[in-house]
Amino acid sequence: MLEKIPSAVGEALSGLKAGMEKTAYHAAFADIPETVTLTSPAFADGTEIPARFTADGPGTSPPLAWSDLPAGTAALVLLVEDAGSPTPQPLVHLIVWHLQPATAGLAEGTLPGPGRSADGTSLGKNSFLKSEWLPPDPPSGHGSHAYLFQLYALGRVLDLPEDPGRGALLDAMRGTVIGKGKLIGTYARA
Repeated sequence: MLEKIPSAVGEALSGLKAGMEKTAYHAAFADIPETVTLTSPAFADGTEIPARFTADGPGTSPPLAWSDLPAGTAALVLLVEDAGSPTPQPLVHLIVWHLQPATAGLAEGTLPGPGRSADGTSLGKNSFLKSEWLPPDPPSGHGSHAYLFQLYALGRVLDLPEDPGRGALLDAMRGTVIGKGKLIGTYARA
């Protein structure tokens, strides 16, 4: 969708970015210890996300792996935000709010994306109000975007309505997060 924005508009907006400090990781849960290790076999921390996981490819969800969950972890939450979005707040690309701690990761394409069914995964609404993986789709000429993949270990299972948004998710998580980890992937459209 954003690939249709003319490059000149993207360049004009290049100084406008939500910022890493506004992500949940740094704003809502800054004081939580970074004890969880989050990685991807598809890209290393701080490197470019391969196009196949973006709107310039099929938009498949990337594979993720995690370890070092704290003792007492009852559930996991995966949140992906675009800190480079030209919006006042980071754009939400994914909310998975009820992952079992016994899982060690997600295989490539596990999460529903545009045109795919949800297969029972507990998903919240992304910024386009859809309960699916929103592939990176930065405006042309806007520069590199930092996509913050965040994994939170919770001391209890969340009780949330179906398809919560970011605000409801963060409110429910307060007081129950016992550990966190992150992985940053970048992407830019020329």
